[in-house]
Amino acid sequence: MIARLEGKLRHLNPTQIIVDVGGVGYAVNIPLSTFAELPDEGKSIVLRIHTHSRDGSIALYGFLTDCELAAFELVLFANRVGPRLAQTILSGIEPANLLRAIQSGDAKVLRSAPGVGSKMAERMLIELRDRTGELALALAASGDATPETDSGPSTTTLDLALSALLNLGYSKPQADRALDGAVDQEGEDATLENLVRGSLRVLAK
Repeated sequence: MIARLEGKLRHLNPTQIIVDVGGVGYAVNIPLSTFAELPDEGKSIVLRIHTHSRDGSIALYGFLTDCELAAFELVLFANRVGPRLAQTILSGIEPANLLRAIQSGDAKVLRSAPGVGSKMAERMLIELRDRTGELALALAASGDATPETDSGPSTTTLDLALSALLNLGYSKPQADRALDGAVDQEGEDATLENLVRGSLRVLAK
């Protein structure tokens, strides 16, 4: 499985590029968010890669940030969402806003993506709400965990930390207890990453 590509950027278009690695050109599908941040053709580039294999064929999906990759792999957990639709969703919804929509149950944000109707949006909210831990941690590491939006309730750091612990397989009572301990240790202004790490230390005791 290919997880990372580093090489020269070739043949740019909004949905697919070619990365030249040692004379071998890899076709990589990308969302518009990645395309908007690409350097000029011929420049060096490093991409995080999701390798999709089906029926003997392999397709590569590339992202400039861990947040984009985490968001892409999150939506793939939803029923009837394949990599092409996931690519489309990420082209229209930033990772941080995707996380906020799932956490707050805002189907309108999901419906804004082409190919996502009302029923699919509602189903995605149900299927993904307990799987957001990896994306929450990636956003915390990037410093973009809680962006401002015009609608929907605010997602707190504690909410994100709780989701991360649930995603790791802990029960809600375990997660709540661990978070209480982490807040005592890290303080009220602790970052998401510190809260999750502190909670894991509590759970390890």
